[in-house]
Amino acid sequence: MLNEFYQGIDPVAFAIGPVAVRWYGLAYLAGFVLAAFVMWRIARRWSLRFDAEALTTIFCCVVIGIILGARLGYCLFYGNGYYFAHPLEILALNQGGMSFHGGLMGALLAGIAAAKLTGIPYLTLADMGAIVAPIGLFLGRCANFANGELWGAPTDAPWGVVFGGSAGMMPRHPSQLYEALLEGVLLFILLYALSRKRPPLPRGTFLGMFLAFYGIARFLIEFVREPDAQLGYLWGGWLTMGQVLSLPLVAAGVFLIIWALRRKLPQQGLPSAASEGGRA
Repeated sequence: MLNEFYQGIDPVAFAIGPVAVRWYGLAYLAGFVLAAFVMWRIARRWSLRFDAEALTTIFCCVVIGIILGARLGYCLFYGNGYYFAHPLEILALNQGGMSFHGGLMGALLAGIAAAKLTGIPYLTLADMGAIVAPIGLFLGRCANFANGELWGAPTDAPWGVVFGGSAGMMPRHPSQLYEALLEGVLLFILLYALSRKRPPLPRGTFLGMFLAFYGIARFLIEFVREPDAQLGYLWGGWLTMGQVLSLPLVAAGVFLIIWALRRKLPQQGLPSAASEGGRA
């Protein structure tokens, strides 16, 4: 059965001597590699001046932004005051604790530096990042599932999964896989398909769609996801921190979509109408 098969997944993918390579680390690595490949293809389709140096610059900035933002976001929003009393433990990345919403803010801020260094307009760069971000979300949530963390609420559904450990032996919603499919697979298919339109949608549209779609999906999935133990449910006994942080994303995404469709700024680097007509 599903719960028996997945109950004993080892979070360590393999070990080389004393060095243990975890699924979570492999997910990060694979996510960045695949995202770089897809971003390269999008840049070619949009006729951007995009070389290996620009790609390296972008990903160096974004990786730093994601890691710092995700860690600081977790300590601020999910630490429940613990890290204010123990500030040095903010640096203890090996103990886990990363927040998607913090990582998103870190990536968006790091994108400002990347845009200046590469000469690519910020919103064009953010749009490309939004299209490939679901790849990392999919792999990251699969790694969460393999690690037996961020599990869902108890369920009697036939697909319930027993995670053991602090999750207990009752079947739970595999909410990590719900997120992997909804925020990862479905969102990537939608954004990537739209990125193939000619001419591309206006600058900022893809980022707005990503924010709105992710915020709605995360808000809904939180109803079947167990809240962080140190916080529990917030106001009224049903709202979670993940839902509180997702609502501003929906509002920002809708605003950005409307703004982008009204301004109709083209993605930089598009060929002229004459050259476009001569291409197969």
